[in-house]
Amino acid sequence: MNERSPLLVWLAAHRARLIGLALAIALLLALARAIGLAAALSTAAGFGLLVGAAWLPDGAVRKLGPVLLGGLLFALLRPTLGAAMGATAALLGALAAYRVASLAVLRRVTFIVPSLLLLIFVTTLLMYLAPGNPFARERVASPRVEEALRAVYGVPHGPLEFFEIYMRRLLLEGSLGPSIKVQGRTVEELLGPALPVSLALGTLALTLAVAMGLVLGICAGLRPNSRADYASMGVAMLGISLPNFVIGALLVIAFALSWRVLPVAGWGSYRHLILPAITLGLPYAAYIARLARNGTIEVMQQDFIRTARAKGLPEHQVVLVHALKGALLPVVSFLGPAAAGILTGSFVVESLFGIPGMGQWFVKGAINRDYSLVLGSAILYATLVTLFNLLVDLAYAWLDPRLRGSL
Repeated sequence: MNERSPLLVWLAAHRARLIGLALAIALLLALARAIGLAAALSTAAGFGLLVGAAWLPDGAVRKLGPVLLGGLLFALLRPTLGAAMGATAALLGALAAYRVASLAVLRRVTFIVPSLLLLIFVTTLLMYLAPGNPFARERVASPRVEEALRAVYGVPHGPLEFFEIYMRRLLLEGSLGPSIKVQGRTVEELLGPALPVSLALGTLALTLAVAMGLVLGICAGLRPNSRADYASMGVAMLGISLPNFVIGALLVIAFALSWRVLPVAGWGSYRHLILPAITLGLPYAAYIARLARNGTIEVMQQDFIRTARAKGLPEHQVVLVHALKGALLPVVSFLGPAAAGILTGSFVVESLFGIPGMGQWFVKGAINRDYSLVLGSAILYATLVTLFNLLVDLAYAWLDPRLRGSL
């Protein structure tokens, strides 16, 4: 009987890894052909850094997590508090994280920073790959004038150079840079007044979505296959099927044009928030209702619910005290993606109702190739979504005692 050669044995043992390596090399070559070798290698290095952050040993996470958290807090607080106060607050936050934060929380923090770096680089790369440039519509007299404009705004011809300039400006100056199309204004001055507007709209929309979805879902889950169940799921299916702009148009026709009880568009009072918040939150209320229904049905069949009923507890106490936490688990796990969808989905809703939020600047920045404005909006949205996902993880662990040890 012939023995297999050591080379064939080694190839058979490492076949999966070799196939993965070959696919990675093929993908890298294809990416290099499309965007250039330097950009492709930088993108691969960014993804490698992201993957490496997830596989750091516990000791490295304990030391690196507070440092990265302090740097993130300094970058966030420096524009408003100044360098000295921002550094003090960042140092206190890093010390508190080192003494109090669990390993799981610190690991999530170590994942946030490379994620933001990769986001900035990929966004920069996509902006440069798109046709046109910020000065395409300018009436320049000569290429020399365009070069002068590029030098003033820090917009070189290549994405790698712009990424280097932008990171230096972000880390050393604590600034998101000047807007290229809005003369004499920085990105902070444009996004600062718009951020509270978008946060107010998103918070109200998320609150309405959670309240409406929980009421419909729990009522349907307590009486499955009843008329209440079919009615609730019918409303949920309607919310899932209709896009935001259709819901918004129907609400405007009904409440603003026909009954004249709410304003059509604009901003200035709480009445201007009602229609946009319902438009933004109704599709997510439908998803939450379906999740709450399934969670309620599953929890109501558990042994501890039967035990609570056997003790003679009234039904409302069984539901509110014992069943509600279990029914909330799938809903809480959905709140992270829901918050991301509501924040990014507000672009359409804000444009539809004429709300002066961040959506208008993101759209204008993309259309006008205002690189600094697009990057500032993307960084702000990504930071909010990442922090909200962290809060969702903490809330999930609080609701499920089996996960409290992991956080």
